[in-house]
Amino acid sequence: QVQLVESGGGLVQAGGSLRLTCAASGGTFTKYTMGWFRQAPGKMREFIAAISRYSDSKLVTDSVKGRFAISRDNAKTKTYLQMNSLKAEDTAIYYCEVADSGIVPIPSTRDNYDYWGQGTQVTVAS
Repeated sequence: QVQLVESGGGLVQAGGSLRLTCAASGGTFTKYTMGWFRQAPGKMREFIAAISRYSDSKLVTDSVKGRFAISRDNAKTKTYLQMNSLKAEDTAIYYCEVADSGIVPIPSTRDNYDYWGQGTQVTVAS
């Protein structure tokens, strides 16, 4: 079973940047589609971005397209979310999630994801 640990969250001013990291352990990292989701207070967890096993396919939700970018390093078993031009509405807990079937096309719904970490808080001050 895979374990996921997110890091890199924090408090940032609007317009600033953060880079989130998800470190995976256990299992075979190259079997997994990796995704990022976020959950703001009082809201459902929403899909942000995902990346296929060998980075040949990526999916980014419209609300962050052009500002956020997902990447992975299979040798380090890490997944990254680079977040630029942050807005107050990006404030949320960000979760790294694994689709252990490595399913393609990349899924954007949570029922396709099997494991997730404890999350990292991102707060954007306006």
